[in-house]
Amino acid sequence: MSDVYAARRGLLRDRCAAAGNAAALITRPANVRYLSGASPLGAVLLVGPSGEDMLFCAGQPTGEADEGRLDENLRLSVLAGPGADPAVAAADAASAARADSLAVEEHHLTVGRHRAIGSVAPRLRLADLGTAVEQQRLVKDEEEIACLRIAAEIADQALGELLESILVGRTERHLALELERRLVDHGADGPAFPTSVGTGPHSGRSRHRPSDRRVEEGDFLSVCLGANYRGYRCEIGRTFVIGTTPADWQIELYDLVFAAQRAGREALLPGAAYRDVDHAARSVLDSAGHGEALAAWTGHGVGLEIDEDPQLAPTAMGKLDACVPVTVEPGVHLPGRGGVRIDDTLVVRPEADGGPELLTITTKELLAL
Repeated sequence: MSDVYAARRGLLRDRCAAAGNAAALITRPANVRYLSGASPLGAVLLVGPSGEDMLFCAGQPTGEADEGRLDENLRLSVLAGPGADPAVAAADAASAARADSLAVEEHHLTVGRHRAIGSVAPRLRLADLGTAVEQQRLVKDEEEIACLRIAAEIADQALGELLESILVGRTERHLALELERRLVDHGADGPAFPTSVGTGPHSGRSRHRPSDRRVEEGDFLSVCLGANYRGYRCEIGRTFVIGTTPADWQIELYDLVFAAQRAGREALLPGAAYRDVDHAARSVLDSAGHGEALAAWTGHGVGLEIDEDPQLAPTAMGKLDACVPVTVEPGVHLPGRGGVRIDDTLVVRPEADGGPELLTITTKELLAL
C-alpha cells in the first residue's frame, strides 16, 4: 500500500505544481487518511516538493483500527509541546524548507487556524486547494472497492440476523443498539453512521433517530445501517412489515418505492449525468403524487466518508465514472402512517462488465416478519 499512497500524493503534488503551489497542507481527516493511510486524532499532512511529505501529530499515533495504518515510508513528526497545533507546525516546516506558497483546505480550516498559519509563516503565500483531494477520491481503486464490499457483507449479516429474532415489543433504540453490536461482532470497526430504526408512523423517515417507541404488529419497520471497515463505509436500508400480511396501502407504497429504486439503480452507468440518475428514481414517485415530500437527493457517494461526492440530486452537475460507489435510496413517508425506504450501495460499472455492481444484497422483497 505504500506505493499506492505515494502515488496518490504524487498526483496531488503535480496538481499543486501546475497551480503554482510548492506544497499542500491537508487537514480534513478523510483526506489525510486517503493520502497517508492513517488519520490519528488532529493529524495533518504536509505534501512537499520532491516527495518531501510528513505527517504532523499532536500525540503519538495509537495504532487503533479507527486510525488506519500509516504509510511506513512517510515521515512522522510528533509535537512535544502541549497544545501545539500540527497545522501551524506543518506551515512552519514548509516555510523553513523555503516553500514560497502553500495550498490549504480553506473549506476545512477555521478562520482562527488560517490566521495562525499566516502569522507563523508570514512570507508563505496561502492559496486555496479547494476540493482537489475529494475529487481525487471520487473514483475508487479495486482495493478500496474490496473494503466496501466487505463492509456491505458485514451490514448484510447484521441485518439478516436481526430479521431472524423476535421484534414485536422491542424499542427502536434497542434494535439500533443491537444492530451496531452485531456489526462489530462481524468484524466492522464500528457503524458507518448512527443506525436508524423507525417503526409505525416513524417508518420511512430519512435518518430517523431511534426512539423508545415499541414495535407493534402491523407496523412498517424501516432500518438503515452501515458498516465501517478499514475506514470505508457502506449503507443499506430496508423496510418490512411486522407480524401480519401487509395491508393493501403498504403493498402499494412499497411497490412504488421499489420501482423508483430499481429505476435509479438501472441508470447507474458511466457517463450518466448525476441529475439524470436522480430523475430516473424521482420521476416514478413524483408521478404518483409524492414529489413534494421527496428528499433533496436520491443518493450520494460513499467511501472514507458516508456522504461524499457525487450527489445524485436534481441540480447536480457532472457525470458518473466507472468505479464510483454510490447509494440509491428513494423513500416516501406518509405523516401519521409511516412509509418505505429502500437503500443500496452499488459501484458504477460499464454494461460490458455487467452494469452496476450491487454490494448490499439483503432481499428487497416485502417480508412479513
